[in-house]
Amino acid sequence: MAADMKNLVDRLEKAVGRLELLSQSGGHSGPGGDASSAESAVFVQAFDSLLDGPVAEYMRLSKEIGGDVSTQADLFFSGLKLEREIVVKASRFQQPGETGQRIMLKPLADQIQEVQDFREKNRGSKFFNHLSAVSESVPALGWVTMAPKPGPYVKEMNDAAMFYTNRVLKEYKDVDKKHVDWARAYLSIWSELQVYIKQHHTTGLAWRKTGPSMPEVAVCTFGPPYSGPAPPPPPPGGPPPPPPPTSGPSATGSPASVNHSELFKQINQGEGITQALKHVPDTMKTHKNPGLKAQGGPIRSGPKPFITPKPAPASSTPPKSATKKEPPLLELDGKKWRVENQENASNLVIRETELKQVVYIYKCTNSTLKVNGKINSITVDNCKKLGLVFDDAVGIVEVINSRDVKVQVMKKVPTISINKTDGCHVYLSKDCLDCEIVSAKSSEMNILIPTSTGDFNEFPVPEQFKTVWNGSKLVTTMTEIAG
Repeated sequence: MAADMKNLVDRLEKAVGRLELLSQSGGHSGPGGDASSAESAVFVQAFDSLLDGPVAEYMRLSKEIGGDVSTQADLFFSGLKLEREIVVKASRFQQPGETGQRIMLKPLADQIQEVQDFREKNRGSKFFNHLSAVSESVPALGWVTMAPKPGPYVKEMNDAAMFYTNRVLKEYKDVDKKHVDWARAYLSIWSELQVYIKQHHTTGLAWRKTGPSMPEVAVCTFGPPYSGPAPPPPPPGGPPPPPPPTSGPSATGSPASVNHSELFKQINQGEGITQALKHVPDTMKTHKNPGLKAQGGPIRSGPKPFITPKPAPASSTPPKSATKKEPPLLELDGKKWRVENQENASNLVIRETELKQVVYIYKCTNSTLKVNGKINSITVDNCKKLGLVFDDAVGIVEVINSRDVKVQVMKKVPTISINKTDGCHVYLSKDCLDCEIVSAKSSEMNILIPTSTGDFNEFPVPEQFKTVWNGSKLVTTMTEIAG
C-alpha cells in the first residue's frame, strides 16, 4: 500500500512539473499556441515531447534543489524555448540565407553565453559541479547550426557534461538521492536529443524544401516585437549637412541687404580701394628677414581641403582572445586516468591501477609522472619536457604532438608509437627488448638499451630515407647519413 502511494505521489509530482513547464513556455503544445500548420509538424511535436519528458523532470528536480541550480535551470530552459522557435521556423519556411540565419541564431547564442557566464560568476557555489555540468554541455543547443553530423556534436557535449555529473554522483551517492536523480535526468536530455536528431534531423536541421521563404520579420521574432530594420548609417566621409535655414524678416530692407550694398559700393571704388592699405617695410617681411620666423610661433595655414577617409582594411583573421589557462587535473574518470594541464610537477604518481584502465596525459609541461602496476594503454598528447615512467602496459604507449619527452619502461610493453614529436628518448628494460617502435613525422628519437653494468647505450632512430623504383615497385632504404 505504501509503495503504491509513493508511486502515485511521484506521478502527481511529474504531472505538476509538466504543467508548470507548459505555463512557462506559454502552452506550446496546447490549442492556444500558433494556429499555423507548423504546430502539427512531426518533428515539432517530437521536440515538444522532449520538453515535456526529460526536460520537465530536470526542471522539477532543479526547483527542488533550489539556489544556483534552479536559477541556471531557468536560463537553460529559456535557451530551449528559443531553440523550439527555430525548429518551428524550420517547419514553416525554407532555409534563409547566411545573414538571415545569423540574425535568427543570435538570441540563442546569447542565451548559451548567459548560461556559461552564470557558472563563471558563481565559482564559489556549493553546487559548482552542477553548474559546470550544464555550462560545459549547453553549447549542444547549437546543433541546429551543425551539418552534416549534428548528432555526434551533441554526444561530444554530453561527454563533457558526464565529467561533472560523475562528480555529482560521487559526492551525493550516499547523501541525497535527489542530486543523483538530477544528474541522470540532465544527461537524459542529451541522450533523448540525440535520438530526436537521428530520427528527424540526421544531416542537419530539416528546413522545408518547398514553400514560402522566411520573411525578415520572422527571422527576428525573438524577445520584444520586431520594430523594423534600423536606419542605415550615414555614408562615410562627405561634408556635414548645411545648417537649417533661420527664420526671420524678409530679405527686402533687412540689415543683411544693407551690408551687401556697402560691400559692393567699396568694391566699385576702383583704384581708390587700395588707399586704406598700409605699406609693409622690408624689415617686417619674413622672406627678407628670416629671423622673424624664429621669433614668432608656427605659421598658420588655411583650412585643409576635405579628404574622404579611407575605410580600414578588414582583417582576414579575427583578433585572438586571451588564452584561458585550464586548471591542473589528475583523476580517474570512469576507466580513464586523466592527467591534464600540469606544470612544473615532479611528483605525480598514479598508484592504484587496473588492467582495464587507460592513462591520457594532455598539455603537461616540465613534469614527471609515475604509473604503478599494469595498465591497458598510455597516451601522451601535446606535452613538453615530460618524463613518464611506468611498470607494465598490455597495449600501446603512444606519444603524439609532443616535444622533449622521455619514456622509461620498467617491465614490458609490446608497442611504442611516436607521431609528430620532436625529441623523444625511450628507455627500455631487459624484459622489453622485443618491443616494436613505430614512428612517423618525428625527429630526434633515441632508443636506450640497458647494459650488463646498469648503464644505457643510445641508438638513434633513422629519420632520413632513400626511395628508388626498381622496375616493379618502390624500395625504401635508410640513408647512411641517418644510419
